[in-house]
Amino acid sequence: MSKLERFEVVLKEGNGLTDAGLIMILRDKETGVQYLWVKSGYCGGLTPLLDTDGKPLID
Repeated sequence: MSKLERFEVVLKEGNGLTDAGLIMILRDKETGVQYLWVKSGYCGGLTPLLDTDGKPLID
């Protein structure tokens, strides 16, 4: 599996052109861990989604 195929988009909201920005949930196909990616203007951030025990959310 190439690095470009490792992640899949589970959810995508917005388009990055408004103040609300772009919100995406990505899933690592290899580990099943889900990540939240947010982009607004020239800024962005990536963080793993966590369950109620603070462990990574795995799908």
